[in-house]
Amino acid sequence: MNLELDFRSGVPIYLQVVDRIKEMIANGRLKPGDQLPTVRALAAELRVNFNTVARAYRILDEAGVISTQQGRGTYILELPPPEVSEEIRRRALRALVHRALVEAERLGAAPDEILRLVTEQVRRWQESGRLPPLEFDE
Repeated sequence: MNLELDFRSGVPIYLQVVDRIKEMIANGRLKPGDQLPTVRALAAELRVNFNTVARAYRILDEAGVISTQQGRGTYILELPPPEVSEEIRRRALRALVHRALVEAERLGAAPDEILRLVTEQVRRWQESGRLPPLEFDE
């Protein structure tokens, strides 16, 4: 399923699984009706405890994002209403930014340095109308 987890981030793994699945729905990589791996299969793939994935699936089920049908599997439900989809997208974006900041902090970057680099990248994006390729000009 290719979920990227950060075991050093301080964010519980089950919440990272929830966030990654929501991100995949928000960006269209998972669609309504798509089947998710079994809890055991995903736990083995991610090399995490079975209960970690079970907890993530339970949270997603309670949120109405997935449905687990005994003996048939776990499926992505129909797309939520636009306001719920937008909230999922915003949460996924916040989680993405947080992961990037955690990595930047690990590299020893200062907040003003990160802000300068992000501002420059966004300016280039706005000027060209699309995200430009990464440049190593410094």
